[in-house]
Amino acid sequence: MPIYVDLLPPCNNACPAGENIQEWLRLTKAGQDEEAWREIVKNNPFPAIHGRVCYHPCEVACNRVELDGAVSIHSVERYLGDLALSKGWEYDPPAPATGKKVLVVGAGPSGLSAAYHLAKLGHQVEIRDSSPLPGGMMRYGIPEYRLPRNVLDAEIARLVKLGVKIVNDYTVKDLIGDQQEGGFEAVFVAIGAHLSRRVDIPNRDASRIVDAVSFLRDVASGGRPLIGRKVAVYGGGNTAMDAARVARRLGAEESIIVYRRTKEQMPAHEEEFESAEREGVTMNWLRTITSVDEDDLTVEIMELDEKGKARGTGRFEKLEADTVILALGQETDSNFLRRIPGMRFDHDVVQVDPESLMTDVPGIFAGGDAVPSERTVTVGVGHGKRAARNIDAWLAGKDVSHRSKHPIAEFAKLNLWYFGDARRTNQPELEPAERIDDFDEIVGGLTDEQGHTEAARCLSCGNCFECDGCLGSCPEGAVIKLGKGFRYRFDYDKCTGCATCYEQCPVHAIEMVKEA
Repeated sequence: MPIYVDLLPPCNNACPAGENIQEWLRLTKAGQDEEAWREIVKNNPFPAIHGRVCYHPCEVACNRVELDGAVSIHSVERYLGDLALSKGWEYDPPAPATGKKVLVVGAGPSGLSAAYHLAKLGHQVEIRDSSPLPGGMMRYGIPEYRLPRNVLDAEIARLVKLGVKIVNDYTVKDLIGDQQEGGFEAVFVAIGAHLSRRVDIPNRDASRIVDAVSFLRDVASGGRPLIGRKVAVYGGGNTAMDAARVARRLGAEESIIVYRRTKEQMPAHEEEFESAEREGVTMNWLRTITSVDEDDLTVEIMELDEKGKARGTGRFEKLEADTVILALGQETDSNFLRRIPGMRFDHDVVQVDPESLMTDVPGIFAGGDAVPSERTVTVGVGHGKRAARNIDAWLAGKDVSHRSKHPIAEFAKLNLWYFGDARRTNQPELEPAERIDDFDEIVGGLTDEQGHTEAARCLSCGNCFECDGCLGSCPEGAVIKLGKGFRYRFDYDKCTGCATCYEQCPVHAIEMVKEA
């Protein structure tokens, strides 16, 4: 006998922020843009930011990639986020006040997300952050050509209107003291990784060596450091790519990445690497810096051993460079937490329960860059949401219930006959030669028509979208349409179990099961 089912779309499953992507794409396709935006902000308060800076693992998982290219989910999210800002849409009002106070340490993506969800639940939230302005690495690490500051400011301003208090230029040194003095019943620690890892490189002029985090922060704060005509960036991550691209915008004629492994081994995302190359950044693979001299630097040529690890060859080269930027990874400044008895650490990060995100100290939770995890904006936002729900439960003396996920709607389960050709919509981009003149945003947004067209490419994997295929295919009239938005039901007195409905369903929203 056939039954209707709801499977888990692969995009939803891959989203670190836990967005119901398929649902807000459906609403956008239907022209219900505000409803779509409100669906996003149930889980992620910053769609205009995420539509620009998220590395969209949802698109990697998208089943449509097997047909004619993944749905451009991030561009539709940006379309909705920008539309919300232009229309002045505000968050829905929060729940009634609970009287509970929560302190959030850090105004980066994880802290801001936690504050949003806690405020929505009715709690009084205060964020304390050491920087002059909120945003964390979104403001001080991501360059303006990727995330314009007016977009960042506008989405944070909406959060403040919700009732979240943000205190800047405040460095928390005594967390327990601050908690007790302020009457906070729970704490969420969301400090970012703002410290660059250092490496000892013999040099004759230390002023020629800067760390990438400080360099990017200086530029983001309005500084324009003198770096010379030739710049070498040591590292292979996203921060290294950003530093090299920023150097080009500051006038460097040559911006070189020096990385000790191969292109295939670099941690930078492919799109970051490709953008850097288009802007004239050159790559020196299998090279490690051994010394920095007055006018150049010395690099050792590396090779991969049988296990794929880089090792020195004893052969050296010279590279000209006026400035060397170190981008070898970042760490959190977690020293203030080490004064708290019972707190456990793994190097610079705090150990937490992987489900609740609570530390070994009751009532103190942590997330984002402060805990072992992938360090991205979207992961941080997802941690903030999860921590908020667990903090809410902890304050109420309850356990958080974890629902099991539905099976994933894999590509092989879809019936492709239904879906025609619909090529992916490309966002407009500045030409490479134009980009390096200033810090203007590189990638443009979609028009209304493009946003709706792209949303319509969603295959609705695993969930009925009322195409009437089952209704039309049933030879016995056993499928009953319940009206728009209510889908269908089966009349099992008429159903013969022929499976015609199941075989034609485009999205695998019907399963055949043994009759009881």
